[in-house]
Amino acid sequence: MGEELELIIMDLINNSGEAKSICMEAIAFAKDNDINSARIYLEKADEKISLAHKSQTKLIQNEAKGVKEEFSLLLVHAQDHLMGSIMMKDIAREFVDLYEIMYKK
Repeated sequence: MGEELELIIMDLINNSGEAKSICMEAIAFAKDNDINSARIYLEKADEKISLAHKSQTKLIQNEAKGVKEEFSLLLVHAQDHLMGSIMMKDIAREFVDLYEIMYKK
């Protein structure tokens, strides 16, 4: 595995992991009825996921150019992190919306 691929994989894992953590913080803010902070944190999570997507796009573009990497369990792990963070963001958004409705009543 090349050094560039390792860096891209680490960026994917790092940004995806941070996005998941930020989403959990957003839920905690919403639970404490701080909906504004929760929404700000959801935006921060979006930014981290966007950075992870950029890393993923580099890999896809390289493969489209014919630069094929050999199978890497670490890359599969990175992709799993990205998918999990996207799902967590969607779930966190729902939680924030639900807490907002709950506290308005």
